[in-house]
Amino acid sequence: MTKPQADRTPLDPEAFDPVCPSPLVPFRVGDKWGTLLLRCLQDGPRRFSELKAVLGGITAKSLTQSLRRLERDGFVARAEHEGPERRVEYALTPLGLGLLGPLDAACEWTRDHWDELIDAQEAAAESR
Repeated sequence: MTKPQADRTPLDPEAFDPVCPSPLVPFRVGDKWGTLLLRCLQDGPRRFSELKAVLGGITAKSLTQSLRRLERDGFVARAEHEGPERRVEYALTPLGLGLLGPLDAACEWTRDHWDELIDAQEAAAESR
């Protein structure tokens, strides 16, 4: 059961700092934005505009494509709400919620190996 909209904490606009280790996680869910979207949705449904505001640098087209991939793979559900003001929300499915534990483990591993990952990427960039 998800929390009602009014009871949820707003997403932190600086949640994904450019030096955050999230992009270094050694596996991808969907695409480069997939794991970040899972994190954004872990506390309940969010609207497209909420997600876009937090994911600095993502275009509307890329966000749409990422959400569609996550939906196609069964991690995210899209819900349209009718009424005077039509709105669409995205939420994690049970499958998506089940991925949060392994994602936590991957993030912990990334934090433990942060320096090695950065060194490897810098060495690869220098050899080009």
